[in-house]
Amino acid sequence: MPKNLKNLTCWVVTEGIAGTENQCLGIAESLGVAPIVKRISLREPWKTMSPYLPFEMSWTFKPRLSPPWPDLVIASGRKSIAASCYIKNESDKKTFTVQVQDPRINARYFDLLAIPQHDPTRGENVIVTTASPNRITPEKLAEAKKAFPQFAKLKGLRVAVLIGGTSKAYEMSRAVSEKLTAQLKALDASLMITASRRTGAQNEAMLREALDIDGNYFWDGCGDNPYFAMLAWADFILVTADSASMLSEACTSGKPTYLIPLDGGHPRIDKMHDSLRQSGCLRDFDGKLESWQTTPLNDAAMVAEEIRKRMNL
Repeated sequence: MPKNLKNLTCWVVTEGIAGTENQCLGIAESLGVAPIVKRISLREPWKTMSPYLPFEMSWTFKPRLSPPWPDLVIASGRKSIAASCYIKNESDKKTFTVQVQDPRINARYFDLLAIPQHDPTRGENVIVTTASPNRITPEKLAEAKKAFPQFAKLKGLRVAVLIGGTSKAYEMSRAVSEKLTAQLKALDASLMITASRRTGAQNEAMLREALDIDGNYFWDGCGDNPYFAMLAWADFILVTADSASMLSEACTSGKPTYLIPLDGGHPRIDKMHDSLRQSGCLRDFDGKLESWQTTPLNDAAMVAEEIRKRMNL
C-alpha cells in the first residue's frame, strides 16, 4: 500500500449522475488527489440484479474496466457497487475501496463506507456523515466569488434560492409555487435564484414573471454556472426539500440555510432534514429570515481523513 499521496492513483467510479459523482470528487479533492473519473453502466443480468449478483467480469461493465488497477477507488451509486467489488477482487484486494452512500449489502465487501446519518448501515468500517460529502470548500467559494463580481452590485441582504422540484418523493405543485413566489417577493432582500428541470416549466415561468426583475438575479442557464458564487455571496440560502445534494452543499458553506417545503415526503429524507436541523445549520422557511450562528459541515474532509488513517498515508 503506498504511503505517499503524491504517488497515489485514484479512480472515481459512478453512473455519471452529477450529485453522486460530486460526493466522490469532494472526498478526492479533500484528500489532495486528482482522480480519474470512470462513468460506467452495466450489461444484463448485472444491470437488473446488481448489487445482489456477484461474479462480475470485465464485460459486465460498459466501458470495460481493466488494469492497471488504482490504489484507491471512491465510488457511489447502485451500478458502482459491482465495479467496486470487481476491482477489489481483480487487484488481489490491493485496491482500497470506498463506497459513498448506503449500498444496502454487507459492509464487508468494502474497505470503508461513508454512510449518511439517515441511512441504516453501521459497522467497524463505516464512517457516518451528517449529510452528503461534496466539493464545497472555503477556497472554492472564494474563487467563485471572484469569478462573479457582479453579485457585489446586489443591494442589501443577498439570498440564494436553490429550487429543485418534483421527484419520486416530492411534488412542486402550483399551490407550493404560488406560496413560494409570494414569500420571496415579500422579502426585503436581493435574490439570486436558480431553478432546475424538476421545477417544471409553468412553475419556473411563474417565478420568473414575479422575481426576474431589477435588483434580483435569476440564472437563465446560459454561460458559466453561478451556483458556487451564489453560495459564496449569500447571507442566507433557501433550498427546496427534495435536494439532498443542494441542502448538503448549502450547509457546508456555513451560511444560515432554510428548507423550502414541498408536497409529499419520505421517511428517509425526513431523517436527513432532522439531522441537518439538529446540526444547527438548517431551519424551516416560513417567509421570514432570521440570522443565527452556524458551524459548516465538513463531511468530505472527515471521510478523507479516515482514508488517510486506514491507508497509512
